[in-house]
Amino acid sequence: METGTTNQTAARLRQSITRLNRRLRSSALGGITPTQASMLGSVDVLNNPSLGDLAIAEQIQPPSVTVIVRSLEAAGLITRTVDADDRRCVRVHTTALGRKEMALIRRRKTEFLERRLAVLAPEDQRTAEVVASFLEALLEEE
Repeated sequence: METGTTNQTAARLRQSITRLNRRLRSSALGGITPTQASMLGSVDVLNNPSLGDLAIAEQIQPPSVTVIVRSLEAAGLITRTVDADDRRCVRVHTTALGRKEMALIRRRKTEFLERRLAVLAPEDQRTAEVVASFLEALLEEE
């Protein structure tokens, strides 16, 4: 593939993935903001992260993490605890309600994609399977 073609393909992929991500986010969120959902997802995936871990994962400043964590805690989606080994460190845990919310968000995103895939011709559905495998392989390189 030529450099110009590679660049165009990369740009098209970036644009399409960004648009798809926006669509998924808007179709899935209930009563929380995209920022809160992202933070909740990070807490869920990282399992017991510190506020510093969350700042790194979300690529935001620590004061912003504190504000978002407080809002998620007020909503009952997470709890904060002091680290047993380092009393200066606060760790965050997803509550049962938070895990339920994450499952609901993920289910809504999957259902959105299922609805879109269901109207495609069988050959396009097979192409979607190939694209999914390609994206998974592309992400394994990190």
